[in-house]
Amino acid sequence: MSETSCMTFETAFGWCGLAWGRSGLLAVAFPQDARAAVRRRLAARAPGAAEDAAPPAPIRRLAGDIAAHLGGDLRALAEVDLDMTGLPAFDRAVYGEALAIPPGRTRTYGEIARALGDVAPARRVGQALGRNPFPLVVPCHRVVGADGTMTGFSAPGGAEAKRRLLRLEGALAPELFD
Repeated sequence: MSETSCMTFETAFGWCGLAWGRSGLLAVAFPQDARAAVRRRLAARAPGAAEDAAPPAPIRRLAGDIAAHLGGDLRALAEVDLDMTGLPAFDRAVYGEALAIPPGRTRTYGEIARALGDVAPARRVGQALGRNPFPLVVPCHRVVGADGTMTGFSAPGGAEAKRRLLRLEGALAPELFD
């Protein structure tokens, strides 16, 4: 029996997935068109995870909240234990800062770096967010370049996916919708 489990589910943005273990959520697979691509992303963070038809209540609730959020009914997505075992301390600190950004708001890489004590590691902030195993839950899409540009989004769909999420959450001014 596997110590990790996973599930896939449909959203308005495409197929999404979650992987979890005894200590909490291990991974979120950002929405994609192909269910198989979501499963591959989950397997990278949770090798051997078995597909679970009856996930625990917090995971079911999170899947429903993600689907609702991506459908325009904005939800808090951080109400689940995140298993950050094996993640570097700097990355965990960056994720903590990103978790504090509410829907409809953004912060810059430099602002997060300053909150962690120094503006110099702004590039490291971007690298940590690029490795974020919990996209959407740890809202890396809410972190933008110093001039508001949609830089550094490594999820499927790149900058356009980031822009689409920020538009959905009301974080972009109307003149930036095009």
